[in-house]
Amino acid sequence: MINTKQDLLFYLKSDKIALGVKSTGCLSSIMFVFYPNYVAKFQKLLRVCEYHKNNSKSLYHKLMFGINYFTYLRLSAKLGFSIPFNVFGPGLAIVHYGTIVVNANAKVGANCRIHPSTCIGASGGKSEAPKIGDNVYIGPGAKIYGDIVIANNIAVAANAAVNTSFFEEGILIAGVPAVKIKEIDISLLIRHLK
Repeated sequence: MINTKQDLLFYLKSDKIALGVKSTGCLSSIMFVFYPNYVAKFQKLLRVCEYHKNNSKSLYHKLMFGINYFTYLRLSAKLGFSIPFNVFGPGLAIVHYGTIVVNANAKVGANCRIHPSTCIGASGGKSEAPKIGDNVYIGPGAKIYGDIVIANNIAVAANAAVNTSFFEEGILIAGVPAVKIKEIDISLLIRHLK
């Protein structure tokens, strides 16, 4: 959770590394005007809104949250993201725009790489949502739902339907319903972990 300015800077730096965004020098700033990276902009707004929301007792933070939240909502609708605050840990990498729906009660650890057409949600009208560990790759079209736990260093294959817990680390899960396919080195899928 982002509570301090140092937390915010750490999350922003971790997200940049995960996304492969280069330094923000003068040339990069000029290039961003002509070739904007909307996903990187969305992730930055997500983190800034989390910071101001978590400190909303202050009038300054309430004002800054309101200003940034409006832009966040517009960009969220444009990109097809429905991602609530304080769900993802540092090092989030949204690969590109497309529908991503996440339940507000879900918790995802550090270094999550998530593709479009994915859903992380509750099941059967219950409020419990998945708890996902660190270094998890979520392939396109994957559905993760229910009161389940996904361990660290797991790859969820494209179009998998995950509705049971997986506690073994370093595996690939796939299928409908998802089952363990094989052991895997997650750094092959989440490159910045090397």
